[in-house]
Amino acid sequence: MTLTRAELARYVDHTLLKPEATPADVEALIAEGADLGVFSVCVSPSMLPVTTPEGLAVATVCGFPSGKHQSSIKAAEAALSIEQGADEVDMVIDIAAALAGDFDAVQADVAAVRAAVPDGKILKVIIESAALTDEAIVGACRASEAAGADFVKTSTGFHPAGGASVEAVKLMAETVGGRLGVKASGGIRTWDAAVAMIEAGATRLGLSGTAAVLDGAEATGSY
Repeated sequence: MTLTRAELARYVDHTLLKPEATPADVEALIAEGADLGVFSVCVSPSMLPVTTPEGLAVATVCGFPSGKHQSSIKAAEAALSIEQGADEVDMVIDIAAALAGDFDAVQADVAAVRAAVPDGKILKVIIESAALTDEAIVGACRASEAAGADFVKTSTGFHPAGGASVEAVKLMAETVGGRLGVKASGGIRTWDAAVAMIEAGATRLGLSGTAAVLDGAEATGSY
């Protein structure tokens, strides 16, 4: 796959979810994201509302990072984030439910948040793929689709099992068959890794070191 720096940037949710992030850090993230030409900035819900230039979407997270929240709490958090200007919400499922094969519970959890995220706003579902078996990845993706999600997403970036892998992205993309987007996130730190995720089927990338990734375009002749 041949991508220019600008083309790859449009896949990116430029992300800052560190607990120690300050309002000044978020302002810097937004300025950098606008300069880099990314699709969106992704910030913690407590940092909302934010002001972004036209064309730069705002994403946030919900039930983050553990997913071990009551569905009603996740829904309330998502609803408040939408009220405060978020365009997209990335929610975390109950990982244990997926591992146990209780995909009805996963679907109900996602559906509760979907009901709080209105049409025209994007819901991404973080399944924490590195912590799941292939069977659980497939089941979680199917449950997310059945509940009305717009994307499935690999990882929070905070789980000790790891982040995105090419194999997980391929499996997720095959499962949703183009009906949902696939977001690869967690541990993507180079241009080659980012391109590999897109080649595997990712339609969005979550990056915290976006500038360094995009700078890799020069070395590949894709600048």
